Amino acid sequence: MNKVVLIGCGNVGMAYSYALVNQKVYVDELVLIDINKDKCEGEAMDLNHCMAYSPSKIKVRVGDYSDCSDAKIIVIAAGANQAVGESRMDLIHKNSNIFKSIISEVMKNNFKGIFIVATNPLDVMTYITLKLSGLDAGRVIGSGTTLDTSRLRYMLSLETGVNPKNIEAYVIGEHGDSEFVPWSNVNIAYQKVSSLLSGERLNKIEEEVRTSAYEIIEKKGATAYGIGMCLVKITNAIIEDKNSILPVSSWDKNNNICISTPAIVGKDGVKDKIFVPLNQEEEEKLKNSIKTIKDAINSLDL
Repeated sequence: MNKVVLIGCGNVGMAYSYALVNQKVYVDELVLIDINKDKCEGEAMDLNHCMAYSPSKIKVRVGDYSDCSDAKIIVIAAGANQAVGESRMDLIHKNSNIFKSIISEVMKNNFKGIFIVATNPLDVMTYITLKLSGLDAGRVIGSGTTLDTSRLRYMLSLETGVNPKNIEAYVIGEHGDSEFVPWSNVNIAYQKVSSLLSGERLNKIEEEVRTSAYEIIEKKGATAYGIGMCLVKITNAIIEDKNSILPVSSWDKNNNICISTPAIVGKDGVKDKIFVPLNQEEEEKLKNSIKTIKDAINSLDL
């Protein structure tokens, strides 16, 4: 049975849940866990009332940590939200304490599946989950720069008129202010993007990608739909053993951190990380991203 447990039924968690029931997926059961039990029960009822029109038959119910024992995937979307004016890193101490409690409860129930982490600061929370769970590195996945990459492809599609699904471009590094686009590797229909758009325009797009979350939070209070779809994409890659290439956050053994690079994702989680060839300027940006994540991890008492 393909059982998914969602921990955290806020904006992101419920955007993921709603995206899940609206797509053809091979999830049999979705179990909701949240400290607000009444909200959780209301969300489960609301989702179940979609099932007459859903392309998939998913049993949605409220559960507790005992449900983690036979779960194939646990999605963690719990934690403090990013407020207007806050960076993702500003959440580090609040959310690291929340995660210590969550991971402890999950592992008490002998969980042997795959974690997908959606809480910010994403790379740090993914690292914490890896270290506290003791699972094999490939079985702990952060949503990473999947959302940033989706934003990038959308913006490039507006500029070029090409379907975003046919644009080969990734955002890599930290899911945060030090993320960057390795433009030297971006191709559209076998053409270098630099031959289609000016350097000034590419820099503008990269900045728009990096700051999109701040703008959305300022305008509507939170981001949810984009990351919800990205989490479903990762879920499907695992359950259907797709061996999809996705820019998720996973363990980098050379630097002992979790960071986003394209990776092959299948039924056992991350099968392999793909390290993109970078020019000198991009190498420096990656080093900066690595240092940002390392410094954040070192500030914690783990």
